[in-house]
Amino acid sequence: MKILAIGAHPDDIEVGCSGTLTKYAKSGHEIHLLVMTEGHMGGERSVRKKEQMKSAKILNPRELIWGGFEDTQLSLHVNKMVQDIESVLKKIAPDFIFVQHEDDTHQDHVSLAKATISATRYVRNVLFYEGPTTQNFSPTVFVDIKETIDKKFAMLLAHRSQVQKTNIEGLSITDVVRSTAVFRGIQGRVQFAEAFVPLRLFINVS
Repeated sequence: MKILAIGAHPDDIEVGCSGTLTKYAKSGHEIHLLVMTEGHMGGERSVRKKEQMKSAKILNPRELIWGGFEDTQLSLHVNKMVQDIESVLKKIAPDFIFVQHEDDTHQDHVSLAKATISATRYVRNVLFYEGPTTQNFSPTVFVDIKETIDKKFAMLLAHRSQVQKTNIEGLSITDVVRSTAVFRGIQGRVQFAEAFVPLRLFINVS
């Protein structure tokens, strides 16, 4: 299968669904990453881009695509994002798409979700992942990431400039992500899990 994960900024995909992507990759499926901005409002542009590339090497996707939009400005370019995402879909023809949840306190995450909903209106499997700024997230799909959580942490740590930028005293991004994985794991009755809200999800029975 072909899997496309979309994030507004460097490290968004890693936070939300890198454990699941690693499971897909280990099973031989084709992974594509689309990162809409270089995240320069959260750090130096060149540093964040290098960190994203370093993280991607750990996952080893088929490709890492840069959207070329400006950080914090996605709300001004929703129509252009729809067109660009549609172009990527036409090129890749993914079987599954993962993107940020539409209820979020970061404007870029909200705008990306809206653009993706429109662009993927004819795509079968579209699932929303969560991040630290996600709100009202009630997942119904869970993936056991016990075997891949170490690689998820390795990918997060590749974003060295962002590890301590949680705005929560004494907690690093790995602390936050581990806590989330434990909580979603409890909900899913496993040790560690990533959770998703489906926009659409087809279960094929042969």
